[in-house]
Amino acid sequence: MSDDDKKPPRRGTRRDEQTQVLTRRRTKRPPLYRVIFHNDDYTTRDFVVTVLMRYFHKTHTEANTLMLHIHTKGKGIAGVYTYDVARTKQTRVEGLARQYEMPLKLTIEPEDGGREGDG
Repeated sequence: MSDDDKKPPRRGTRRDEQTQVLTRRRTKRPPLYRVIFHNDDYTTRDFVVTVLMRYFHKTHTEANTLMLHIHTKGKGIAGVYTYDVARTKQTRVEGLARQYEMPLKLTIEPEDGGREGDG
């Protein structure tokens, strides 16, 4: 037996044992949507502040500042979320407003990256 017969076979020397390259797919981020509050003459300021704190997790100061912005400018952005989250917040807040017989209106619109000073 020669010395070559005692050596283990070398790995990776045959063409069919080449390394495979795995490609990873990047997960595309879902589009985001703005939840916009619209001013009206009947929904109370306290109700808007309470809703902003409860459903949009604003501090009392943040909620009060945003409520005043909505009141003076006519609308304001409460938050930016995925479509399902934005739609759920819209539905729940408007449903609560109807229970209290208030005409509060929220809309959602696609986030395009450029804000126009609404919030």
